[in-house]
Amino acid sequence: MNNDASKLNATSRRSFVKQSTVLAGGILAAPLFSSANFFSGADDVIKIALVGCGGRGTGAAMQALSTKQNIKLVAMADAFRDNLDNCYKELTADNINETGTNLRSRIDVPEDRKFTGFDGYQKAIALADVVLLATPPGFRPLHFEEAINKGKHVFMEKPVATDPAGIQKVIAAAAIAKQKKLNVVVGLQRRYQNSYLELFKRKNLVGDITSAQAWWNNDGVWVRPRKADQTEMEYQMRNWYYFNWLCGDHITEQHVHNLDVVNWFKDGYPVKAQGMGGRQVRKGKDHGEIFDHHFVEFEYADGSVLNSQCRHIPGTMSKVDELLIGTKGKIYCGAGKITDLKGKALYEFDNKKENNPYQTEHDDLFAAIAKGEYKFWDAERGAKSTMTSILGRMATYSGQTVEWDKAINSGLDLQPKVFDWSALPPIKPNADGFYDIAVPGKTHYA
Repeated sequence: MNNDASKLNATSRRSFVKQSTVLAGGILAAPLFSSANFFSGADDVIKIALVGCGGRGTGAAMQALSTKQNIKLVAMADAFRDNLDNCYKELTADNINETGTNLRSRIDVPEDRKFTGFDGYQKAIALADVVLLATPPGFRPLHFEEAINKGKHVFMEKPVATDPAGIQKVIAAAAIAKQKKLNVVVGLQRRYQNSYLELFKRKNLVGDITSAQAWWNNDGVWVRPRKADQTEMEYQMRNWYYFNWLCGDHITEQHVHNLDVVNWFKDGYPVKAQGMGGRQVRKGKDHGEIFDHHFVEFEYADGSVLNSQCRHIPGTMSKVDELLIGTKGKIYCGAGKITDLKGKALYEFDNKKENNPYQTEHDDLFAAIAKGEYKFWDAERGAKSTMTSILGRMATYSGQTVEWDKAINSGLDLQPKVFDWSALPPIKPNADGFYDIAVPGKTHYA
């Protein structure tokens, strides 16, 4: 499937590299030892399959191929052939990594291992030891479940689902991954970033965290206009950012990063949420059904509150950051700084020690796989932080207070019943080409 990351995400990842110094399978009762999760020596090749050949998939493949391990890309899959071809062309260009390795020498994907269509992922996954999942997030639960059932290690991009039914599927597959001792890394890269890790080690300096703020505010992302020869399914998949079954709204697709940071530092997840949102400027036919702004008040079990805001409106304040406030001080995540309540510095991260977390998450994953170690189980926490964002969306769409337990067990499933180019997606345009939009006070969730 196509998972071109937003221009913002693609740019921020490239900028970071420049600026930094860089349950069908059943549960096994015993660890599964095979070439999929144990590599005994330097001669063993770790075979990779890439599922989702857009911008983020291309970036993830480059990062995997840039690790120090003996790695080979052996299969690729995408719903669209042009995405696969563009990705392959970019990967096989003269890309030299930091160790002097030409990435092209690590790619062995002949024509018969390039798969397209809705079922291509199954064929690619079958050929690999490790799977990179980088499609639009609506497909993530289905692809993750397949990879785990087939005994593969996984790197999957965030978010890991777009609805509660998908979250439940990921959590169930995550339990099987633990039983099989399969490493799973989710692309919530702040958990692999040195500055955040050092702040987390020192979070006790601020005492009990009683409140937090999180922001993902910027101009927004790309739009892909409808073409005359497209079916409705193809149009929505090409313009996937604007449809909830594929994207989950930008509160899920992007703001999940910030929400995950707060959940991480709080060592928990909200029990309920209420908020507001709407479409102020992004209201065209090609803007599908998602909002352009959300403000959510998340409440945790201890009564602490996270005030969360994400906005896609040009010309407004741009800010992507997190702030945690405790009984003794404050943690300024983006600045890498901890102060007391009067502003006196208690800790400041040395920016010279910053890493490129997008690369580190792959370095750590493949090092563990090569050593036969089971160290990474990001899937469940990735699912719960994704669910946090979905909880927020349900609150802003409905205008009601939404409880975590009711939301995650609601059975809400946004996915199509049939995946076919001629099938109709779950949301369809009206006679004027516009889509139904959630209306707070009228939109309800069981």
